[in-house]
Amino acid sequence: MTSMLSTSLSMGAQDFKSWPVPVGPISEISYSQDVTHFSVWSPAADQAKVNFYHNGQGGVPYETYSLSKNSDGTWSVSVKGDLKGTFYTFQVQVGGQWQPETQGIFAKAVGLNGERAQVIDLNETNPIGWDDDRRPSLKNFTDVVVYEMHHRDFSIDAESGIHHKGKFLALTESGTKNAQGLSTGIDHLKELGVNHIHILPSYDYGSVDETRLNTPQYNWGYDPVNYNVPDGSYSTDPSDPKVRINEFKQMVMALHKAGMRVVLDVVYNHVFDAAASAFQRTAPDYFFRHNDDGSLSNGSGCGNETASEMPMMRKYMVESVLYWINEYHIDGFRFDLMGVHDIETMNAIRAAVNNVDASIFIYGEGWAASAPKYPDEKLAMKAHIAQTPGIAAFGDEMRDGLRGNWANDSEGAFLIGVPGNEESVKFGIVGAVNHPGVDYSHVNYSKQSWAAQPSQMISYVSCHDDMCLADRIKATAPGASMEERIRLQKLAETVVLTSQGVPFIWCGDEVLRDKKGVHNSFESPDSINTIQWRLKTENQDLFQYVSNMIKLRMNHPAFRLGTAENVVKNVTFLPVKGENLIAYQINGEAVGDSWKSIIVVLNSNRKAAKVEVPKGVYTIAVRDGKVDESSNLQWKGSKLSVPAQSALIMYR
Repeated sequence: MTSMLSTSLSMGAQDFKSWPVPVGPISEISYSQDVTHFSVWSPAADQAKVNFYHNGQGGVPYETYSLSKNSDGTWSVSVKGDLKGTFYTFQVQVGGQWQPETQGIFAKAVGLNGERAQVIDLNETNPIGWDDDRRPSLKNFTDVVVYEMHHRDFSIDAESGIHHKGKFLALTESGTKNAQGLSTGIDHLKELGVNHIHILPSYDYGSVDETRLNTPQYNWGYDPVNYNVPDGSYSTDPSDPKVRINEFKQMVMALHKAGMRVVLDVVYNHVFDAAASAFQRTAPDYFFRHNDDGSLSNGSGCGNETASEMPMMRKYMVESVLYWINEYHIDGFRFDLMGVHDIETMNAIRAAVNNVDASIFIYGEGWAASAPKYPDEKLAMKAHIAQTPGIAAFGDEMRDGLRGNWANDSEGAFLIGVPGNEESVKFGIVGAVNHPGVDYSHVNYSKQSWAAQPSQMISYVSCHDDMCLADRIKATAPGASMEERIRLQKLAETVVLTSQGVPFIWCGDEVLRDKKGVHNSFESPDSINTIQWRLKTENQDLFQYVSNMIKLRMNHPAFRLGTAENVVKNVTFLPVKGENLIAYQINGEAVGDSWKSIIVVLNSNRKAAKVEVPKGVYTIAVRDGKVDESSNLQWKGSKLSVPAQSALIMYR
């Protein structure tokens, strides 16, 4: 991509202030059997037209209609007759020059590779029972357990037992099993116990060619083309715009019936190709931030960054989120590089979502790839997350405190016994709120708390970015045996699932999935990214441990105290002797937990450790890599021995 937009008008941001913004919803098409209304927003245009095509690709327009300009910056025309099934594009003339055709900024149905939009009746895309679809109940955000997955990774393995491999429909199939008879697919998710399924970008993206899906292609999808329509590569027929919509809805409905909510990964911070984007071709330069020399600012690290502070872009983001909620019944949103967006826009999104359903979960990456072209104090960075109530950010302090700095794959931390990371892990245990038991001067990235409430911190140790946990442990402890690596995997997941923040698991970590050491596998082949379902059989003990830890968390509100006040009052760190050792007590009685007092000890040393605890009689529920909530194993005294590289949880 060139550093300057090919259609740049060099107008400067100050000229955009006079551009009107429509008051009503963004509506580029309104269909009925008698007439279809077309509209495109282009305040700087001299002329505008809509072109009709028989197909989603190729050919020439069989009909063209001129649009009339309105006072709100839109151009529109009403065309009589039943146009259902017609493909169309918009085209505007700016400064006497016709811009290339575009499918519109808010296309809701598109053909192959999203090049043209189509007139459809959205009601015809609803699966049977869609009107009765309801999102599973959720009382508090700290009740959320997120499972992040990529459609293709999750189901493409030959031993997945899934028919619609790599497709939306893979998550609608029940009864699927691996070669050894263990559950896969949606049944695996139910067995695991997670309740929010975070699917990597599923809107129409640019890096997979939908005309040659028989050729191996892979991408995570962080390259948006059409934000408001599902990607065709995950459908069974990308050439038919209705199919991808219907199958996406089937997926959502199946997950809802299984008791799980659906989180959409949204990437409003940049587009696949700025110059070729509908944004640029209809409102040149408006939707992007620019450097002083007119070149594109690049806070996303992907060649461009959108300008969320511009009124129409802010309106666009709010309405896009609402569209996914209302049309597709989406239950949550993960914002890629949320730090590129301004605080005001994120708060506007949260407020609009609250008007629909305040239980919809919103979180994002509280950083940017590089410095955005906007004042730092106005951006939705992690350090400012207290200014965005009801929105969470990823807690990389605990992540890297556990496994090591993201920038150095071979650098280990607490998990492999590297001292000095205890406070970073404790920072995450309390959910990034201000707690007297944390020495912030020794926390890795943040020297003060940043969350107003624990539900504003995502607790995790790995995600799609960077190495998965199994690879990171192998890279930082190359001499470790398989037994030791599983112990460390269990220890890491225990920290995540007992944190007061919102726990988050990367797909396959529960079965020791690896990516052959690839750090950034965004376009690696299936041989790198696929979850091999035989691993569930080989590592059934790890799977059961993680599943049981999720059940333990959900059974005991002491691990989900919910407010900063409750965390400060009821979580007390205990003094320990030595390094790579963390111990704390939770007052469960304060929140009605049957476990009135809970002791949690995390020992990453390669030998057993002694810890002084309040004297009493305790029942041990987690010890030496085993979880047993019904255990009758009792311990009494004040000097506790904790096995090497493991967590111990007991209660009274």
